[in-house]
Amino acid sequence: MELSAAHIGFMLATVALVLGGGIYAARSVKSAEGYSLGGRAAGAPMVAGTIAGTVIGGSATVGTAQMAFSVGLSAWWFTLGSGIAFIVMGLFYAKRLRTSGLTTIPELLVKNYGAKAGLVTSVVASMGIFCSAVATTLPGIGILSAVLGISAYAAAGVLLVLVVLYVFFGGMKSAGVGGILKMGVLWTSLAAAGIIAYSALPSGAAFSAVFPGDGWLSLFGGGVGNGLAHLASMIVGILCTQTYVQAIFSAKSPQVAAMGAFTAALIVIPVGLPCVAVGLYMRAFEPDVSPLLVLPIYLAEHLPLWLGGVALGGVMLSIVGSLGGLALGVGTMIANDLLARAFSVADEKKKLLLTRLVVLAVVVGACAAAIANMGMQVLVLTYLSMALRGGGIFLPLTLAVFCPGRVAPKWALISMILSTAVAVLFSTVLPAPVHPLFIGLAVSAALLLPGLLKREAKI
Repeated sequence: MELSAAHIGFMLATVALVLGGGIYAARSVKSAEGYSLGGRAAGAPMVAGTIAGTVIGGSATVGTAQMAFSVGLSAWWFTLGSGIAFIVMGLFYAKRLRTSGLTTIPELLVKNYGAKAGLVTSVVASMGIFCSAVATTLPGIGILSAVLGISAYAAAGVLLVLVVLYVFFGGMKSAGVGGILKMGVLWTSLAAAGIIAYSALPSGAAFSAVFPGDGWLSLFGGGVGNGLAHLASMIVGILCTQTYVQAIFSAKSPQVAAMGAFTAALIVIPVGLPCVAVGLYMRAFEPDVSPLLVLPIYLAEHLPLWLGGVALGGVMLSIVGSLGGLALGVGTMIANDLLARAFSVADEKKKLLLTRLVVLAVVVGACAAAIANMGMQVLVLTYLSMALRGGGIFLPLTLAVFCPGRVAPKWALISMILSTAVAVLFSTVLPAPVHPLFIGLAVSAALLLPGLLKREAKI
């Protein structure tokens, strides 16, 4: 894939605009809380910008087009499921989470189940989010390598610099401002690209000749069970992801937190459709292209120069913003719940430096892991990460939010450890007749029930 000077110019201008907005917002960050939560003063647009700017990354754009190229409309489940998850968050979780006044998910579980539960949550959730960070990094390295004609290692270096500029200095404020700007660019450019791609698709008998079978235009093309598993993994995974909960914690009030979640859902849900249209278009007219490069090749070769350049800039920003947001979530948990406590770091400036260094380390690690797994399907890794961090954490977290103090801490801890281990086992080693997420949730429920009954008996 070769880009003209005009493509590169529009792409760089788009990236510079959004990164400049985030860097400008970073000027007021002086403390660890300001870095992680933006001073708990975010309005609904900032909350929505942080959430949408993180979830709409390489998986939602490049990964959706990649999967649509292979399976059709069922690739929409990522952004559709994300939007539904944010609606659930806004309806049931947001106000309660914001009222808690906490900073991280592990803090909430420590409050209900003790210090060991917080440690387990920090480790498990960080591992799951790291998998998502790798899934976001994969297309970023692939696109930069193809566009700039450089090696994967050099592309990883460029991506690292872009993420540092996006989130390293400003944290939540940069992520919020950058997310708003990024989504404006991405939403409009992808909508135009999707309309052009969809209008060019064959219809009737011609469509059936290119896309044999009934599954290409069905959300359940891979089977009803598979579609529902994708939806469940998105809902459970997102509700257990520090970055999204952190955005809720940053809101200036519980009502604003809920409104931010609803706004994010409205932004996120439609994004997958133009990517699906592009994937189908490329399947019909250029079936021999590399699936990972379906979206960038279409944007570069099938759109007007200025629109293709802006859209490519938006896609790169989606990857940079998502990786930055995920790294911020992991960095906040590790710095706040593990390192700061282990080394008794209380000074705000030292906490701020510690959090920034952990964020940087997460990005470096994600780049290294992505280079080692360049052939992996992006959305497969993303769904797996959602299931892993949700299988063991979701039910204890939900009980802590809605029924605090109702589960014996020992049983909650056993549930988190064993259900996560089972989910990992069936995801990586043993074949399972059902999705590993459901196995993990079933084990979690079975182990939480004795703890719930034991506490009920004492009450």
